[in-house]
Amino acid sequence: MIRMKILGYILFGFILLGNVFTIHAQLTFTIPEYKIFERIEGNADATIMYSTERRKWRKNINPSLWVVGSENFTHTSLPNLTLPTNILLWQLHSIGGIDPLFHHHDYMPGFQFFTSAPQAWYYPRKRSHPEGNIVFNFNMPSSAFANNKFVAGEYAINIDQNYPEFYLTTTSIVLNVPKAITWFSGLNNSYTLLNSLNSYRYAPSQVGTNFGDYTIASTVDFKFFAKSASSTIQFTSTSGEQGTRNIGLIKLTSDNPKIATLPLTANWQDFTPSNNFNVEVGNRNTFEISSLISNSDFKTHFYEAGDYIFTINLGVLSTDGSIYDIHNLTYSLRVEPLSEIIVPPSGNTVNFTFNTAEHYQNGQSQTVFNQLRISNNETYELNVKTDSPYFKIGGIQSNVPAAILEVGVEGGLPPVTLSTTSQKIISNGTPVLDKNLNITYRISPRAARSLVSKERDTYSINVIYSFTAL
Repeated sequence: MIRMKILGYILFGFILLGNVFTIHAQLTFTIPEYKIFERIEGNADATIMYSTERRKWRKNINPSLWVVGSENFTHTSLPNLTLPTNILLWQLHSIGGIDPLFHHHDYMPGFQFFTSAPQAWYYPRKRSHPEGNIVFNFNMPSSAFANNKFVAGEYAINIDQNYPEFYLTTTSIVLNVPKAITWFSGLNNSYTLLNSLNSYRYAPSQVGTNFGDYTIASTVDFKFFAKSASSTIQFTSTSGEQGTRNIGLIKLTSDNPKIATLPLTANWQDFTPSNNFNVEVGNRNTFEISSLISNSDFKTHFYEAGDYIFTINLGVLSTDGSIYDIHNLTYSLRVEPLSEIIVPPSGNTVNFTFNTAEHYQNGQSQTVFNQLRISNNETYELNVKTDSPYFKIGGIQSNVPAAILEVGVEGGLPPVTLSTTSQKIISNGTPVLDKNLNITYRISPRAARSLVSKERDTYSINVIYSFTAL
């Protein structure tokens, strides 16, 4: 008898402690950040009740669950933040390890969500139910992540049920949202090819390069930072020579008004000095990132043919400073070798007339102003030659040699004697864009005197200008 009393006391004590435990217990679902950010459906099984013995279902009473208090999941630290209960769906999974249906006349509802009105989770007939843990399957659909914002912290609801012989193992369901932030999408590399002089001739006041849209996924508010990986832009010319440009020539900007336009430096800068990015519906913030170069800097520092490369470090930091993520973007600008020589229509003919004794005695010289307009983005030589060793009369070769004519550039090398071999009239020229040249043509007194015996007629010859890249 004594043994039976002690055993009864222990059993009673267990039930009492169990009831006390369930009053304060909570069922916590920690939602992995990747499911939030990538909007992936989640499933989990959990025990929320148990039955101590096999009994018949209560007549005309369907076992139900409902929310006590607020019908929303409420953030435990920020009560103004809520999530609707329809983000968490549930359905009976098993009782005592036995899957429903427990009788072929029974009916089990599909997935539903908590409300303040009782939701029946099983519709039994007169047969008994199993004993043991009452396990539910919980489901969080992908739409829950797309249509709500999950701010880091815990969200809770309180629940109750209507069967006295069932014991809740939890009276509170908690959704735990971890602190997380990540660069969700965006380019790691960006490339621009420039192969037209018009890119420089008609450049806007600010030359922009769009790096595309970048998406930050986060459960926390954050700020946007950026810096350059180096204080210089690396330059390699088409001839293999190395050089640098100051990174401060580049400004970083965005289409989002929260992001300021600032020159890049090798130190981290807050590009959101007056604004924060807040957690948005869907837990994603998307904004465009671009660079800007002034028109004058673009033409001065990024005209030479070659490759310009720099890396930008992009950073996002939670407003409390506890978590961050960094994304690197390497930008390459390739400028193709570009050159052009233009002879305006008004300057494509040069005439020498010999009709006085002085012309033959003293020779003649002409300077044609702005006869050539040259553009070249490499170090260059400007050359001159002709396609024939002799002047022609009506397309027929004469006996007047091309060498009677000397050609030079005002401010360049000394004039050269025209021949079918290219000769330099500018040496080691630096890159230029649309530079006008004054060209001097000369027939020396000695050469002019050699024309005295020539047939009176009109003689012509082609003068050809060309570049040689150095």
